[in-house]
Amino acid sequence: MAIIIKTEKELELMREAGVCMSKVHSFVETLIKPGISTYDLDQEIEAYIRSLGCIPTEKGYEGYPASICASVNNVVVHGIPRKDIILKEGDIISVDITLAKNGYQSDACRTLPVGKVSEEAERLMRVTKESFFKATQQAYVGNHLFDISAAMDEYVIKNGYSTVRDLTGHGIGKDMHEDPMVPCYKQKRRGPKLVHGMTICIEPMVNQGTWQLYYSNDDENWTLETADGRLSSHYENTIAITNEGPEILTLTEGEEIPEFFKNDLHINKHML
Repeated sequence: MAIIIKTEKELELMREAGVCMSKVHSFVETLIKPGISTYDLDQEIEAYIRSLGCIPTEKGYEGYPASICASVNNVVVHGIPRKDIILKEGDIISVDITLAKNGYQSDACRTLPVGKVSEEAERLMRVTKESFFKATQQAYVGNHLFDISAAMDEYVIKNGYSTVRDLTGHGIGKDMHEDPMVPCYKQKRRGPKLVHGMTICIEPMVNQGTWQLYYSNDDENWTLETADGRLSSHYENTIAITNEGPEILTLTEGEEIPEFFKNDLHINKHML
């Protein structure tokens, strides 16, 4: 495992990319409504990313055909935007975006309601987001990487859900995916020690039912769905491990923070 430790200059560049991501997800929130296709979402979001002087780095990554992943209801990740996927009242949609600014990447996902959704869907989205913050409470210098995974998994299980095991969070920097992998579920070992300058993506992917997934048959092995057809939620931010604490680089402006985390919050200073 070759973890790339970022210099102070590189951290500044990643903060700038994080500000752009924050703006993009704020823009995404204005688009989500019944009647819009995931294809149109992709087109509008790509144009907005480019208007910020950024590159949508999901587009073309290992052949991926779009600028966002748009995963609806029981789709866990990598939902390919299509003209015939039309959002309807009561759906939930995960919009996962990666962009680059000045050569450095930023990655974040939000699961959003389409109009009014069920209480069950609301609770799933809330627990998923809270599990991110429970995990981030462990992202301090001197702790170990898999302390993050354990905190995430324990919170999800306590709330009656399951964490996806076939996919993980990851390191990030000049490349979209760097070492280390950041599993969503508890590991037998503690993993490498966290040090100042590590940059990672913590991304709980939480299912209502089983953690098991399967590949949809309507694309080239991209779209993963829950094996039991139940809902899935995904929440992700890029964070920097710093001597002052975990710095969240991609919070959306005005985003509600769980009360239990507020004393731990270190926000990208460019967002203040």
